[in-house]
Amino acid sequence: MQVSNMSETPIETAALVEQTDRRQRGPLLSALRLLYRNPKIAAGLAILLFFVLVALAAPLLTPYPPDGPNSQVAHGAQPPSREHILGTSSLGQDMFSQIVYGARVSLLIGFVAATGSTALQVIFGLSSAYFGGLIDEVLSLLINIFLVLPGLPLAIVLASLASVSGAGKNEFVIAMVLLFTSWAYGARVLRSQTLSLKEREFVTAARSMGEVTWRMIFMEILPNEIALVASTYVGTFVYALGAEVALEFLGLGDVSRASWGSILFWAQLNGALITGQWWLFVPAGLCVALVCGALTLVNFGIDELANPSLRQAMPRKLRKLLKARAVVA
Repeated sequence: MQVSNMSETPIETAALVEQTDRRQRGPLLSALRLLYRNPKIAAGLAILLFFVLVALAAPLLTPYPPDGPNSQVAHGAQPPSREHILGTSSLGQDMFSQIVYGARVSLLIGFVAATGSTALQVIFGLSSAYFGGLIDEVLSLLINIFLVLPGLPLAIVLASLASVSGAGKNEFVIAMVLLFTSWAYGARVLRSQTLSLKEREFVTAARSMGEVTWRMIFMEILPNEIALVASTYVGTFVYALGAEVALEFLGLGDVSRASWGSILFWAQLNGALITGQWWLFVPAGLCVALVCGALTLVNFGIDELANPSLRQAMPRKLRKLLKARAVVA
């Protein structure tokens, strides 16, 4: 006579249902849950999203134009008040308006430079390692040439030439300069990672099944490097944003247009630090620090998700979630 243990059936059924639900939710939702439960990534994305929303909603947040002939709303630099919560500039322009509109320029330049640089990193790094041979030698030579170029000094020279020429597209020039001077290191890192991945069993199996080259690179190898690509993208964003503010602080951008860098330029030019006019430079500097700090938090969070040696510092619930997802996978 056999006696079945009926008490184990509900537990096993519940586990199977839970695993089925996880599979049905898909990898994207699981990844979003992992990002949400990581406090560093959640805090960093929340701060970054706040600044993006402020930049997009700038016309709704302030009635004053940030620059132009109609931007003067007061006489000289006035401290913060009820009418102007962040005071006015030395030209009588509303500082809050310049901050929210300036976020558009600074964030857009950082986004364009980081996105373009990451695209070049993926194309050159993965192609060089996957094809090998002469293609690898040529692309590696090109990567090494850009790797030894001094990025920020070259950006200063090119931005100064664009400023002297008076082309009126200084922001575009700065974005392109930062784009082409920041991709080489990431491409070198991705090339090294791809050299290891292309010898793995799943790549060999996909190649034996007759997968086309572009699918091998972008559907088999690249998904296994997403954490590295995301970390490189965030690091490039921080570099591009800081370099853009530095270049405009030196007067190499369009200082007649409101941006965080041009605000700091005019504050330095008018001696705001000496005269104690803190509202001319503290809000813009704080915005730059908060955005760069938020991106750094995101980068640390991505490292924790991708690097097993850093997972011991994670919260207990997040480690359990990672283990459960590994069992399901």
